[in-house]
Amino acid sequence: MSRGPLRSPWAGPLGLYHPGSSLLHRAPAGLKLTVLAGFAVAVTVVNGPRSAVVALGVAVLLQVASGVPWHRTTRGLVPTLAVAASIGAYQWWARGWEIAVEVSFDLVALVLVSTLLTATTRADALLDVLARLGRPLRHVGLSPDLFGLTVGLFLRTVPVLVRTTSETRDAARARGLERNPRAVLVPAAVRMVAHARATGDALAARGLGED
Repeated sequence: MSRGPLRSPWAGPLGLYHPGSSLLHRAPAGLKLTVLAGFAVAVTVVNGPRSAVVALGVAVLLQVASGVPWHRTTRGLVPTLAVAASIGAYQWWARGWEIAVEVSFDLVALVLVSTLLTATTRADALLDVLARLGRPLRHVGLSPDLFGLTVGLFLRTVPVLVRTTSETRDAARARGLERNPRAVLVPAAVRMVAHARATGDALAARGLGED
């Protein structure tokens, strides 16, 4: 019998944890989060198409070094590639190819590196880091562990929302209602509310959130 949605594998916004023995897998979660933050700052601060190409190259090298199968990461990259292509096309038209390459490549690089973080780091390790970062919240009456759990649940909800919307859209298309917003939004909203209630029930059954 199912024990609620918390029994399913923890999913980051861009992928699932994939066991491995690479250097990325063995690196501490805190160090990987710090590197990700530094990478994001560098991508944001350094401008130009060359730096964007280098950033994407670094992301691809990290993917190869991680040993994570490509299908694990490209699954989360498909929507990002579509967005990057759209933004790149607009920037090319409005501001030129150099800006288009910079913006689109930087976006894909950031998402790929973020995906590798979730693919090479266990959920409990990430939540432990978040709980440590949230320790100052204890001074204002908030539990660091509860803070980490809240962030983890938020991240877990993102792929659920994406999958639910995609499945609802496919169902509407099968009925010939793909152009009817209500045929997509209403069922998706109902399913997400049901997911939220099931998650709340699972948390309550474990005594989480109680004094």
